[in-house]
Amino acid sequence: MTGEEIVARARALIGVRFRPQGRSAETGLDCIGVAAMACGMNGNRVPRHYNLTESDPDAANSRFAECGFIRIVPQRARIGDVLLTRAGPTQLHVVILTSDGYLHADARLRRVAEVPGPVPFPVLSAWRHPEAGVEEPVPEGWLEIAPEED
Repeated sequence: MTGEEIVARARALIGVRFRPQGRSAETGLDCIGVAAMACGMNGNRVPRHYNLTESDPDAANSRFAECGFIRIVPQRARIGDVLLTRAGPTQLHVVILTSDGYLHADARLRRVAEVPGPVPFPVLSAWRHPEAGVEEPVPEGWLEIAPEED
């Protein structure tokens, strides 16, 4: 599955309602659900009982690895890659990079949306689908890389 295919699958979810812990387009999705569906994963295989407000990126990173994603250097992120970000002081959030910006489950808009421009949140880690062969880089300066946490 290429990065472009991941983005196409994610774009097909635009407008789906936001629902915490959501794993289906019929009942609603959260940011993890959007990433899982865009990457062709069975929503039931993805952890449902987690707390993104627990602010533990190590636990989230472990879950990405358990699901088969490959951790990459954030500066090398490409279209279709999944980013773990810090949306607030105690809030982790997942976004998918697109050719125009990023796509995510937006709790404020209460739906899945694509946002043009740079990712506004500090990036904690970047993950690639194991089959993704992405070619087009993200424009320089679109990612603010968070400093390593001690």
